[in-house]
Formats: sequence, C-alpha cells, structure tokens
Amino acid sequence: MTMRLMLGVLAALALSAPAAAREPAPFTAASLETIKAQYAGRPFILNLWSVNECSYCIAELTLMGKLARTHKQLPLVLVATDTPDFAPAMRKTLAGLGLSRVDSWVFDDPIPERLRHAIDPSWYGELPRTYLYDARHQHETVVGVLSEKRLRAWLARHQLAH
Repeated sequence: MTMRLMLGVLAALALSAPAAAREPAPFTAASLETIKAQYAGRPFILNLWSVNECSYCIAELTLMGKLARTHKQLPLVLVATDTPDFAPAMRKTLAGLGLSRVDSWVFDDPIPERLRHAIDPSWYGELPRTYLYDARHQHETVVGVLSEKRLRAWLARHQLAH
C-alpha cells in the first residue's frame, strides 16, 4: 500500500510540474545554414543569450516567453553561447520562462570565436544579441535588450502578430 501511495504522489508531481525544455541541439559553424533552411521563405528571430554570462538576457527571454504564450507559432530560435555543460541550467531557465518548446541550441565548439564569426563576422560576443530575419533572410541586428515595441512592430510587419 505504501508503495502505491508513493507512486501515486510521484505521478501527480510529474503531471503538475512544468514541461522540461528540450535538450539544446549542438550549434556548430554549419548550424545557421541548417536553421535558415528550416525557415526557408519564412521570417524568424535568432536570439543569442547566455545563462552563465548575461544578466540582461533574462529580461529579453522573459519578453520572448510572454510572446510565445500568445503567439503559438512564434518563429524563435534561441542560441546559448554557453557550453553544453550548461544544458541543465539552460533547460531550467527556459522552462521557467515558458520557452520549453522553442527551438534551442548551444555553442558546441572549443573555439567560440569560430561560431560567432559563422553567425556574424562583426560580432565580438556582446550579449544579448538578436537577429530579426525577414522571409528572404536579410536581417536587422539588435545589440542589447530588444524592446517589446520593436519586436511587436517586426512581428506586425511580417504578418506574425496576433
């Protein structure tokens, strides 16, 4: 009887817990091309962040989580500039912000400069950093925290606003 009770409590806790974020995919020098192919002919948001080295990133991710709740098809790709060792902290952070289902990647190269250069040769690592890609994959670069007003205007301009 005690075992059944314990199993019931564990099952109830599992069902009531927020969904865990998916394991982030390894981001390599070729990953941006993979992402662009996934969004062929469609606009998307590429957000670069760090769970370890960016206090401002949480404010921006909070905004993204808020929008993801109302825009179920928000074309958002998150790339953490941390190492795969930080995946558990990343998953916990994203789950807490309502970003469990968002396409998530993590830098996976011993030389992160190579990955930064593959994304943008003029990027030296400052975070947060967001690229707003249009359907032709031309992009606007936002250095620092992306404002809600600017993001909503971009969504409306690309007919993604609800």
